[in-house]
Amino acid sequence: MRAPRRKQGAKGRRAGGRSFASRLARSGLLERFAAAIVSGAIDAVHSLGSERALRWAKRFLRFLAPIFPETRMAAANIAAAFPEKSEAERKAILAGAWASFAEMLVEFVFLDELAASFDPARPGEGRVTVTGLNEFVALRDDGKPGIIVAAHLANWEILGVVAHKFGLKTVIPFRAPANVRVAASVIEHRAALMGALVDSRRGATFELAAALDDGAHLGMLVDQRLNRGIDVPFFGRAALTNPLAARFARQYHCPVYAARAIRRPDGGLHLELTGPLALPRDGNGEIDIYGAMMVINNLVEKWVREHPEQWFWLHDRWKH
Repeated sequence: MRAPRRKQGAKGRRAGGRSFASRLARSGLLERFAAAIVSGAIDAVHSLGSERALRWAKRFLRFLAPIFPETRMAAANIAAAFPEKSEAERKAILAGAWASFAEMLVEFVFLDELAASFDPARPGEGRVTVTGLNEFVALRDDGKPGIIVAAHLANWEILGVVAHKFGLKTVIPFRAPANVRVAASVIEHRAALMGALVDSRRGATFELAAALDDGAHLGMLVDQRLNRGIDVPFFGRAALTNPLAARFARQYHCPVYAARAIRRPDGGLHLELTGPLALPRDGNGEIDIYGAMMVINNLVEKWVREHPEQWFWLHDRWKH
């Protein structure tokens, strides 16, 4: 007589499921599958061409935007930042932010094409134009480290591309994708267009400091929340802010410049480099960290007020 089979409880089934999932993850199949999907999606966008892909991206995001929680969060932050604006004006800013994000996504895929359209010998012509050439040349040729702060406006990636084309030695921290295969592909592609990239997830401070020791110029985006940052006002509200730019400027006694991208009405991009910024000092003549980040946040706020629809409102800058 056969012994009755014991029923596997829910706990056992869950354990088995976890075991299978962990084995699958260790095998790398999920990572390879995800990387293949990303690669296929990029190839599909490439096949459409930049103009057609942009039309589809805008339609797609316009349709999906209402269901994303980021839309409600962004709407609330726009209302808090611009209490003097009408509801219609705020809705236009939000719609513009999604449209700008769509353009950024498409330009991410076609960054090679965008980079090729810029000619350093003719910086005032074409799809990408630049002002502040004297600052670029001064930074490139002074043989000293420097810092360039930027914000998530229009297409912020083009800033690194143009600096690289001018021969400016830069190091750029960025947040790599969690998928190692996708990250490797992105780093390889972007490094060819921008120069040295450092994954900010891996405690990049020492790598960035080593680059500054070697006379490089640190280019960093300063307008996203850093949970371990310091509270600095931004649009009148406390915002957790990364103080690294000010700390490095204090440590290396180096100038801080500011760069931004502006999307032109014809769809092209215009880049501005300004500086060096006048940063406040403490009683010992050293750069005041908090005061310096206030100056930088105020500058970014000024930029956003000039082109609010081009800023990345889809990130909760004021979350604590």
